[in-house]
Formats: sequence, structure tokens, C-alpha cells
Amino acid sequence: MIKYTDWGKIGYQEAWDKQEVEFNQHLAKKAIKETYSEPTGRFVICEHPHVYTLGKSGNSANMLLNDELLKKIDATYVKTNRGGDITYHGPGQIVGYPIIDLESLNLQLKEYISKLEDVIIDTIADYGLKGERLDGATGVWLDPANPIKARKICAIGVKASRYVTMHGFALNVNTNLDYFTYINPCGFVDKGVTSLKKELNSEIDINEVKSKIFTNFEKQFNIKLQPSDI
Repeated sequence: MIKYTDWGKIGYQEAWDKQEVEFNQHLAKKAIKETYSEPTGRFVICEHPHVYTLGKSGNSANMLLNDELLKKIDATYVKTNRGGDITYHGPGQIVGYPIIDLESLNLQLKEYISKLEDVIIDTIADYGLKGERLDGATGVWLDPANPIKARKICAIGVKASRYVTMHGFALNVNTNLDYFTYINPCGFVDKGVTSLKKELNSEIDINEVKSKIFTNFEKQFNIKLQPSDI
């Protein structure tokens, strides 16, 4: 079964370490060719304190702050092992970490990422927003066809090994978007970043958004999530 958990507010490194434990457990089972009779894994959501993370193929030049300025804005900087370039995580942003064996869902990695995007597209549609894809970039965008107005509302960066996934997505809900001005988000210098709060001009109930994400995850992956306290 696939379990779901809300870790609440948790440090980025602690969340990464917890993901690695479960990720490695899946790999160990696959090494002994253990098979599954049903989809298996865990879907975690959480929020992080202010942190910038750089993907393994990212360009460090897209971080525009030095250590002194990082400290001044109460943020940290972590080089991580997901795909993608640099992004920001912080309070008011929902981060999702599915640690899932894609073979148990009969999915390829490209299909999986597309479904993650669809989960977010469905979720923001409940708030009257039309989420779309941008050619050559992962994530969910608003007005991607308009070079002047194109803005990202959700970043996606995934690691996969032997079809086991970790890391995931970051949806801006009530996020302080000022923190994105200190980086070139996802390596882009000509496109904006937005949030549900900015688009709707109102504070959003983040627990309501989390609930919608879980519901849309079940729909897109055609599964039933089971609650877990771990």
C-alpha cells in the first residue's frame, strides 16, 4: 500500500535523511527481487524553514547570495541529489515527497512526473487557476505561452534509482515570494514565480490545499492512500 504522512514543519536536511531511509529500504527489497502485489511506498508532505536547494545538475551561479546575506535573511543553502536547478523552500509552501516504487504502479519516470504535474494542475483548478506545462521545463506554470506573464507556481525535482523515487514538488501557497529574488529560480532569469495567495489576493487555508493534494494524488495515480503517523 501507499501511505501518506504530514510531517508538518521540518528542517530540509532532516526530511532528506528520513526520505533516504525509506528510499534505501525499497532498493534493498528490489535487490533481493522482492515483488509487490499492490502499489507500495509513501507520500509525504511538509513545510520547511527558509532554505535554498541546488539540484545535482544545477548551476551554483544561480544562487545570488553569499553566506553573510544568507544568514541575514535566516536561510540556509543545501546541495542536494534531486534533478533540476536551484529553488527555494519555506513557510507557506507545500512540499511533497513521494517515495514510491514506480514498477508497482507500472509507470515510467516521465509518466510519473507528468502525473505529479497533473496533481497540482487539478489542485489549483479548484481555486479557479489554469495550470499548464512549459515546453522544456518541469513544474506547473500560469500563462506559459506569454513570455511576459509566464510564472511558475510549482517546482518539481525528482531523484529515481531502479524506479524508486524521492524528492518531488513544491507548491507555493502562502509563500513569501521575496525569497525568490535572491536566486534565478530553476535557472530561469526571464520568468516569474507566483503563489496561490498572490493570484487570489488572499491568504489560503494551507490544510485545505493539502487535503486537495491528497485527493488529487489518489485520482491521478488510481490508488487509495492509507494514513500513517510515521
